[in-house]
Amino acid sequence: MTYHPKSEFMATIMQRGFLADCTDYQALDEALANGMVTAYIGYDATAKSLHVGHLLNIMLLKWFQKTGHKPITLMGGGTTKVGDPSFRSDERPLLDDHAIAVNIGGMQRVFDRYLDYRKGDNAAVMLNNAEWLDGLNYLEFLRDIGRHFSVNRMLSFESVKSRLDREQSLSFLEFNYMILQAYDFLELNRRYGCLLQMGGSDQWGNIVNGIDLTRRVLDNQIFGLTTPLLSTSDGKKMGKSQGGAIWLNSEMLSPYEFWQFWRNTTDADTGKFLKLYTMLPIEECERLGALEGSEINEAKIILANEVTAMLHGEEAAKAAEQTAREVFEKGGVGDDLPTLALDAAEVADGISLAQLVVRSGLAKSGKDGKRMIADGALKVNDETCTDAGRMFAATDFADPIKLSAGKKRHALVTVA
Repeated sequence: MTYHPKSEFMATIMQRGFLADCTDYQALDEALANGMVTAYIGYDATAKSLHVGHLLNIMLLKWFQKTGHKPITLMGGGTTKVGDPSFRSDERPLLDDHAIAVNIGGMQRVFDRYLDYRKGDNAAVMLNNAEWLDGLNYLEFLRDIGRHFSVNRMLSFESVKSRLDREQSLSFLEFNYMILQAYDFLELNRRYGCLLQMGGSDQWGNIVNGIDLTRRVLDNQIFGLTTPLLSTSDGKKMGKSQGGAIWLNSEMLSPYEFWQFWRNTTDADTGKFLKLYTMLPIEECERLGALEGSEINEAKIILANEVTAMLHGEEAAKAAEQTAREVFEKGGVGDDLPTLALDAAEVADGISLAQLVVRSGLAKSGKDGKRMIADGALKVNDETCTDAGRMFAATDFADPIKLSAGKKRHALVTVA
């Protein structure tokens, strides 16, 4: 696309690689150039923490606010009770009000690290769609809103079509999700003058639904903008690792493990991730991304430090880097390594190496752990051990034991 944007926000996201699609580039760009625009991204409260897969759009909101516009983080207190069926093979488990409130609290701590909810005309706003969804009258909603939706068109959306093509059940509850999300956009436009919904490209159908509904009911022009669904250069879904999701809350994933995830970025992804996940100038991102050989490792450390400092603070980033240098360069035991703390009672009769590998999170199951050990991929205190049945007594833990799976994944085991 050869379009040259007028607004700082559109120019920034196009240059840094955030933009996948937009309903009307030129009209949205004009609105952004002419004054402050309000935009939102919705987040269903399905877990106690957001994960790295959410971070791209959180950074999008950060740039939106930095360039003078007003971001809304919309918590799905209402829509979480239904569950988004988009590109899922099964129905989400239903959560009660208490679980949803706990999850929203955990997610809010992450947003506070990236957005300013306190100062200025463009201070961010956090809303909960339960505010308008919980009190809906079903018959009125069907009459006033449901009549604007074509079932034929809803069935044509890829997120629904792919589920039906695989002959997997799609409940009526889930089928209503796209209507509720469209209604969110209508209400945000009516109540807060919100002109833009942003999200991942898998949300395109839901976003377009909201635009159509708002045009039909309020006769207002609003916009949709999507970001690409990222995968790493080796084809893996962004945010997934051998140990599972890369959570953003420190109690679910330590700052060191978070730092290490970014330090392990492939050479080919380093420049791209610097543009997307840091606030470094674009020229610096391109310079660092172009480094080769051993020099690219310093670019990866800068990436890990920048992303970790933004989420967990400068001290956590420095501690993680120091731990990594101690572990990898000096062969030592870093103070900040993920630690499995066992009670003395748990090792009274001894504990096997296979159990330690699973308990420490270095393997998903006993089978995986035994295979890792048999393959010689596990070290105990920097020495390879191939005996999965090796037993450890309480006296073996006078000093912490370091477990290493390959060169990049480590954990300490202590006994209180």
